[in-house]
Amino acid sequence: MISNLLEPETEVAGFPELPEELERELVQIFKLLSDETRLRILMYLLRHGELHVSALCEKLGQSQPAVSHHLALLRVAGVIEPRRDGKHNFYSVRRQHFHRLVGELFSSMRDPNTDDVRFDEFVLSQM
Repeated sequence: MISNLLEPETEVAGFPELPEELERELVQIFKLLSDETRLRILMYLLRHGELHVSALCEKLGQSQPAVSHHLALLRVAGVIEPRRDGKHNFYSVRRQHFHRLVGELFSSMRDPNTDDVRFDEFVLSQM
């Protein structure tokens, strides 16, 4: 039984190996977004374009230090960027960076014959 754990892993056909740097960035992004608050911050920023820290605190129902902690993690990972206006900090998604990462992931999974992204149970198609 233990010998099965030591056998080489088999690769799934159709899913190529990702470049190491891309894999590292994707792991970091998905870990960050596995937290409900950080995912909600990202969704609010994508929906509104840019929000002030106080607006995020109000929408999330959380304190300024708690929201600032989550914003700092997202900023360090390169997902969002700050803009200072006087005493106020506004945040927005670094769309180009975020879209590049997610785009590279999906392009590695694209069916070369149809340009669709195929999973076992569903297909993502571009319209």
